[in-house]
Amino acid sequence: MSPGDIVKSKRSGLKPKYSGPIHCLLSIARDEGISGLYRGALPLAFRDGPSFATYFLTYSTLCSQLTPAGQKEPEWPAVLLAGGVAGMAGWSVGTPMDVIKARLQMDGVRGERRYRGLVHCVTETVRNEGPRIFFKSLGINCLRAFPVNMVVFAVYEVSVRVLRSVSVDQLS
Repeated sequence: MSPGDIVKSKRSGLKPKYSGPIHCLLSIARDEGISGLYRGALPLAFRDGPSFATYFLTYSTLCSQLTPAGQKEPEWPAVLLAGGVAGMAGWSVGTPMDVIKARLQMDGVRGERRYRGLVHCVTETVRNEGPRIFFKSLGINCLRAFPVNMVVFAVYEVSVRVLRSVSVDQLS
């Protein structure tokens, strides 16, 4: 996913340096080598692992807690609430590494490189801007995450319920 993510990062918010995503990929590979396509992959993994674990654990736990005893499936208000809160919880865990990932991916775009790697980026960011910078975008991430993940988990539950209703005999 890192090559796609780096193309998205490098094509956003700048004067058009690339004519399209393929041109962007080829230019990065030519100018920085194949490893340039994977800049920010480590913080991406450090973001996604813990945030997805938090995301699914939150959804599952809330659905379990909000489902009445004896009922197999959560009711729709529970699904929507659990999905929205799960999205917010996931971004609460993932936002700091998302900041680092974006900084590493954009490093050098407007001149000389600033960071030598992940640890250097974290230490320089904390030293120059303080630890609060890691959560500066959390509010907007959560504002977006709540409704998006309500829909994501509603679609998930509909899909699961439809697939469970189809018997194995009907499939053969």
